[in-house]
Amino acid sequence: MTASDPRSLLYRQLTPEDAQALAAETLKACDDGELFLQFVASEAFGFDDGRLKTADYSRDAGFGLRGVSGEMTGFAHANEISAAAIRRAGETLQLLDPAKGAMAPPPVKSNRHLYTDASPLDLVGFAEKVKLLETIDAAARARDPRVAQVSASLTGSWSIVEIVRADGFLATDVRPLVRLSVSIVAESNGRRETGSFGIGGRWLYEDLFKPETWNEAIDVALNQALVNLESVDAPAGEMPVLLAPGWPGVILHEAIGHGLEGDFNRKGTSAFSGRIGERVGAPGVTVVDDGSIEARRGSLSIDDEGTPTQETVLIEDGILKGYMQDRLNARLMGVEPTGNGRRESYAHAPMPRMTNTFMRAGNDDPSELLSRIKNGIFAKNFGGGQVDIVSGKFVFSCTEAYKVENGKLGAPIKGATLIGDGPSVLTKVKGIGNDLELDRGVGVCGKGGQSVPAGVGQPTLLVEGLTVGGTA
Repeated sequence: MTASDPRSLLYRQLTPEDAQALAAETLKACDDGELFLQFVASEAFGFDDGRLKTADYSRDAGFGLRGVSGEMTGFAHANEISAAAIRRAGETLQLLDPAKGAMAPPPVKSNRHLYTDASPLDLVGFAEKVKLLETIDAAARARDPRVAQVSASLTGSWSIVEIVRADGFLATDVRPLVRLSVSIVAESNGRRETGSFGIGGRWLYEDLFKPETWNEAIDVALNQALVNLESVDAPAGEMPVLLAPGWPGVILHEAIGHGLEGDFNRKGTSAFSGRIGERVGAPGVTVVDDGSIEARRGSLSIDDEGTPTQETVLIEDGILKGYMQDRLNARLMGVEPTGNGRRESYAHAPMPRMTNTFMRAGNDDPSELLSRIKNGIFAKNFGGGQVDIVSGKFVFSCTEAYKVENGKLGAPIKGATLIGDGPSVLTKVKGIGNDLELDRGVGVCGKGGQSVPAGVGQPTLLVEGLTVGGTA
């Protein structure tokens, strides 16, 4: 290996041949498992109140050793990639019951690359990154005299992972990730409201530095803040809700997506457990998870077990077709893994997780869907929410929403929350727009104490009879 080979950052105290031998030695009595090696460099710049507030840079490297025997998992990790540390971790696996069968077959090999191997951190200098945030701050303040506060952040990471198995399988992935976020507080007559916008993906900083990109971020965030300055109290009660395309798909992700992950269904704790082949949504509702979309935030060339990602149809025309699977749950359920075995870092064991989860487009004209509503709301953007994965019950707060009266958009509203449960929402879909959008690359998914980047999306959706919690 040469200094320009990213893998050299993993192999400073041992060789790839050593890693292969150690995987074979420590995992020999297991059904499945892997030695997961990782190097990651990350940085974060935060600009607030007209000055640079944070400038963080970190580097980390380590390994996670996982062994699986039946339903039992043994896992140990360390931030030192050495033969001695890996052997010590292997002692943990001796606590597992010995495997009774042959080791599970390795993942299918893939040479696919969905993103560049280059590091975004090294191609743009420190001063240029700070200058971008200064420019955004100044431009936002110049847009409108009501701008009271501007916050902008730029983050990037570059991760090299290698999966080494006892059977000789080896797979490497080099993963860039960048994000730009802008938040604006507008003030008028003593009232303050906030708007925000973010964009990112598995690419380099180059696109974020284009004026059209950061100007869009300012325009969207400012418009949201100014709209909210004019907002009135939200109505309350059960009513039709029109969901905008794109980021509002976060409801789909949280209220439905987690319930379609393999571990919850194997254990029978999901509202969708044991329902393959049943109708769980209205006709036309097709939900997929696809980690193979080029350069998307939630995409991976291979998952964190070495399985190539793919498009997995979860619900087709309202019928439940399958679940998202990692290797362990797929083996125990007698199905194939779907490339959804993900982990936050080398310090975490993999579990079934979403990548980019979205509803496919339908045939309805979004403006025609709006015209069907006599009295309801249009939810354009969302902030935080809470979800019970077992039941799918959710509460989501709208950051930008409008009244709808007699088929037309009315006044913006504040304090609107959407209350419901995922399985019921799918059955209440009455219209599916032809305008599918994926989010702009800002999603972070949490599960089991782990956070991973994820994507969401949907077309415009008309949902009948959602409960709106309001302030009116």
